[in-house]
Amino acid sequence: MQNKDAELEVWERRLANYLQSGPVLTDGSHDLGHFQRVWKTALFINREEGEPADPLVLLAAAYFHDLVSLPKNHPRRSESSGMSADRTAEILRNVSFGEKFPAEKIEGVRHAIHAHSFSARIEALTAEAKILQDADRLEAVGAIGLARVFYTAGQLGQKLFDAADPLAEEREPDDRLYALDHFKVKLLKLPALMNTMTGWRLAEGNAAYLVQFMEKIKGEIRGEYPGG
Repeated sequence: MQNKDAELEVWERRLANYLQSGPVLTDGSHDLGHFQRVWKTALFINREEGEPADPLVLLAAAYFHDLVSLPKNHPRRSESSGMSADRTAEILRNVSFGEKFPAEKIEGVRHAIHAHSFSARIEALTAEAKILQDADRLEAVGAIGLARVFYTAGQLGQKLFDAADPLAEEREPDDRLYALDHFKVKLLKLPALMNTMTGWRLAEGNAAYLVQFMEKIKGEIRGEYPGG
């Protein structure tokens, strides 16, 4: 196990060094920090689930899964994961890293990356793809996901919420207009879409946090405060 963990640490440094010196990552919600967090979550899920996934495939997929990330309002947004998958396969075949990435693992990395995206609608067929998908979705739901919603809304020039009906209780939610509506449009649906029991358990806890936040912001809009 120690040799296996040491090998993963070496490969993680290699991939991180490549990303730091290679592609320019301009989206703050899909940067190296995001890749590293998704990897940590994927590693945790894999261990909790009895390690069904190849950790090196999972590592490479986590570090490159959003190598191409088109803006949410881009007409080809749903193709981002396919572009990332193809670009990653090309990199893993051709970059030395000081040691060649195992050729027999590249297709597994490609599939995991292609299938991770919510918008791509690609079925996750392998343990690596299922765990990466869960780990990436866990990043979207919870405290970090909450921060990313409003970061992205600022980039797109969206309003924070509909002041008259912030939780979309009497209207159809529209996350093209209001950032807070994204919770109902997508984020609160993610726990039901998890592939693993570990992912589902963590997502349920994170979704509960988002619901608390929604109630808190609704109270503040109304001028209602605890003890008031």
